[in-house]
Amino acid sequence: MEQHSPSIRAQAVALLRQGIPNRTVAEQLNIPRGTIGWWRSEDRRARGEKYVRPTDCPRCTARDFDEAAYAYLLGLYLGDGHIISKRKQHHLSIFCNATQTGLISAAEQAMHRVMPLPSVSRRHTQGCVEVKSYTEHWVCMFPQHGPGKKHERPITLEPWQQEVVDTHPWAFIRGLIHSDGCRITNWTTRMVSGERKRYEYPRYFFTNKSDDIRKLFADTLDAVGVEWTTLARGSDPFNISVARRASVALMDVHVGPKY
Repeated sequence: MEQHSPSIRAQAVALLRQGIPNRTVAEQLNIPRGTIGWWRSEDRRARGEKYVRPTDCPRCTARDFDEAAYAYLLGLYLGDGHIISKRKQHHLSIFCNATQTGLISAAEQAMHRVMPLPSVSRRHTQGCVEVKSYTEHWVCMFPQHGPGKKHERPITLEPWQQEVVDTHPWAFIRGLIHSDGCRITNWTTRMVSGERKRYEYPRYFFTNKSDDIRKLFADTLDAVGVEWTTLARGSDPFNISVARRASVALMDVHVGPKY
């Protein structure tokens, strides 16, 4: 580390104690930010001050937050998300198809709108992009976090979460569809004037092994007037189908396909 005079260090520490950010002090004194950060840490240690990382967690600070973005992010989390919570590493991850660039951007934006302070990054793997946001406070926002797979443990919303979903049901539905759902075109044939013709129709599918998560999806569909059915593949009733024309049209207005 480059050596600096005691007077320069004292000047930097004085500025830091006034609440001036590391970056500003570094630019003002033409000193690397890493050095400024180290001086701040050493000064806190010398004064016996315990550093508390700043947070904008809505649950810890009671601040207002973008509830529509949260409802969408909750749907993504229940479908294709998980939280890593270890001693030195905490982050929320949402896994997206690498070809669905709109979904990747939407996941990033939702994280920023719910909690702007934590960093958000992307990790690319074969055919997949993991959107990650680093803070232990995602556990506060998603109390469904716990050991084991979601379909192997109870998943229930807390009253404040249910209130958000009740207020922004379409954002929640969109998040669930964008994670574990899809919009496809089915086809069948029927006789028309004595001639068999091909008939195509769109439908939405939502597939999840958790009975609780499927119920959350179905209950929210009921709340917005979307008709649905359970479609079993084999003996597993893991699929919810929306195929009625009026309901598909309603889903198209508020959800649409992933992209």
